[in-house]
Amino acid sequence: MIRIGPAGNSESFTAMGYKSTPQIPEYLEKMGLNAYEYQCGRGVRINRESVLKLKAGCEARDIQLSLHAPYYISLSSVEEEKRQNSIKYILESAEAADLMGARRIVVHSGSCAKISREEALSLAGETLKQALAALDEAHLGHIIVCPEVMGKFNQLGTLEEVMELCKLDDRLLPCVDFGHLNARTLGSIRGAEDYERILLTMKNEIGEQRMKCFHSHFSQIEYTENGGEKRHLTFADTTYGPYFAPLAEVLVKYDSQPTIICESAGTQAEDAATMRDLYNQAAERKEQA
Repeated sequence: MIRIGPAGNSESFTAMGYKSTPQIPEYLEKMGLNAYEYQCGRGVRINRESVLKLKAGCEARDIQLSLHAPYYISLSSVEEEKRQNSIKYILESAEAADLMGARRIVVHSGSCAKISREEALSLAGETLKQALAALDEAHLGHIIVCPEVMGKFNQLGTLEEVMELCKLDDRLLPCVDFGHLNARTLGSIRGAEDYERILLTMKNEIGEQRMKCFHSHFSQIEYTENGGEKRHLTFADTTYGPYFAPLAEVLVKYDSQPTIICESAGTQAEDAATMRDLYNQAAERKEQA
């Protein structure tokens, strides 16, 4: 089953009268969504009672939870202390995810501004292997770590680099952020053929099974020719892509049913609902063909 939902709460969450974390499942049910990514980008700070209620509400409504780990994780830092701290943050994220019933955590790989991409990838790989060992030792080996495709030129995290990281262990699952990928390649994702190449890259590099259940972020993103990603937009902004309709067609074609988290700026739940509708329409066309 494909899972589609928002990263955090849309502006409509409070506009509709909701105020707290335990109310998120009811809101998502009203929006017709079945996934949610809990945001710990600025640090793992959770209220145990609230997230246990979140867990119960999501389980009752068949909503899949994931968690975004802190943005300041840097697997590729040249400083040993920062890499070791990143392992600690991954462990903290996994503990929080486990408490709320989430199985996937999304992590940033870090920067490669001061060293070559090859050196950064090597450092990130070693740090990631240490993080997996730490998770196993803490009895959290069931938590899936999802290295994310990043949007800025100086960040580690091209599609190919994320594939290399995911080859380190079968438990690693890519977080393919199509908006980031489009931004760092200056608008290369224009149609179904481009999405198809991305899915086939996953299939060829890490196998069909992970291609069919990968994690994903999706939003339209403004970018610059000098740096890549600039800012997240909404589906109402049509100057910059990528656009979801052709991706829906490709997902249906390859029977790929990932978890897709919408990261639009303030309309993430509404745009996630649009993605759900586009996917269902593509699936119906395939059945009728």
